Amino acid sequence: MTKLRVGVDGYNLALPAGTGVASYGRVLCRAIGAIGGEVDIVYGISMAADTPAHMREALFYSRLGEQLSPGQRPRMTLKRRLTRMMVLPTARRPVEVPLSGKVIAGDFAEKVPPAQRIFTRSGLFETSIRHFKRYGRPMRIELPEPPAIMHWTYPVPVELKGARNVYTLHDIVPLLMPYASLEDKAYYQNLLRWQLENADGVCTVSEASRRDIEQMFSVSGDRIENLYQAADLRADEVMPAGEELAQWLNRLFDLDLHGYLIFAGAIEPKKNVGRLIEAYLQSGVETPLVIVGREGWRAEPELRLLHGGNGTQLKGATRIRRIDYLPRAQLLRLIRGARAMLFPSLYEGFGLPVLEAMALGAPVLTSRVSSLPEVVGDAAMQVDPYDVDAMAEAIRKLDGDSALRKRFSGLGPMQSERFSPANFERRLTEFYRKILG
Repeated sequence: MTKLRVGVDGYNLALPAGTGVASYGRVLCRAIGAIGGEVDIVYGISMAADTPAHMREALFYSRLGEQLSPGQRPRMTLKRRLTRMMVLPTARRPVEVPLSGKVIAGDFAEKVPPAQRIFTRSGLFETSIRHFKRYGRPMRIELPEPPAIMHWTYPVPVELKGARNVYTLHDIVPLLMPYASLEDKAYYQNLLRWQLENADGVCTVSEASRRDIEQMFSVSGDRIENLYQAADLRADEVMPAGEELAQWLNRLFDLDLHGYLIFAGAIEPKKNVGRLIEAYLQSGVETPLVIVGREGWRAEPELRLLHGGNGTQLKGATRIRRIDYLPRAQLLRLIRGARAMLFPSLYEGFGLPVLEAMALGAPVLTSRVSSLPEVVGDAAMQVDPYDVDAMAEAIRKLDGDSALRKRFSGLGPMQSERFSPANFERRLTEFYRKILG
């Protein structure tokens, strides 16, 4: 019997910093393999169509490295600029990148999940946006022997000819909270409407997101499948919370095991970091707060309380430590060793950081909005993310009550099993069967 072949896009996989959607893409690729399928991945990394086949693998990783190093991108020739400006309504052919396995992937391994075939087309996703704005429909691409299903992990305006095209809509934050994102709102709304009306399948990652999409676009509930998602945890990335982890935390970060609170995520309005910092300072707890994440759009107002006037620091701000983006294995160790994860986001399509924290046994404080209550169930403390006083009181309680933390540490891993890889694979199998009729 012929194996099911599924295409997956590499749009988020290739981004410089890790994202929840990139984690989703890695988990999806592993799930397809676990259910007996084969994976093709389509990237938008620069590669000339006439590049000799024997050079493509080396150039692919080279360009991937350049893409991950801001300020070190190669200069674009005038010919290439003019070519990328041309937006034609015809199908485009990505270039196949033969994988010999001779290139040492190293730190780029998580950017290139195991796949049977890899393709790339220069500027694929940027060009497709211009195409959709001009023609009102996705740009079509062609692959030799196309997979039966092309699973786009993000609402990109691209279709694969000869495949069933399905799209994952994680959330609709640009429309629900238009002040919290930079997206072109008209383009985004038009694209989602097109996909909801024309795609072979649409899925999302929570019941909250499904309800929001249904209400915003007035579509039937059976048009959108909720597959949830699984945590992206591998055994080689997770260290037990024992003496070895205690030494690692002390030597690398000068932190004590279970002696700090942690937030992990982008520094942007949606993540509510500004109110978290205010609540932490108001709580008066002595346990340090570690904030891990790169500064995104409008990060400065979110971090305003970390800095006082005239170059002085506010009282208590010295207990808050900022750490920029970390490799995934290091971040998971920091979460595992924390006294608690604080994640009072204003909106999440799913909330992968809280799932990972629960799976790792870290007590969680999160919001009682959007998808977060259905992800954490009774295994975490929930607060109103707009109520700083309530958040400060919750931080004091969680920090000072060891019995409460122990209870959440026990409940978390059990709750996280609802979103196990096996459950995700089962839902994915049923979804693909439905798509293939």
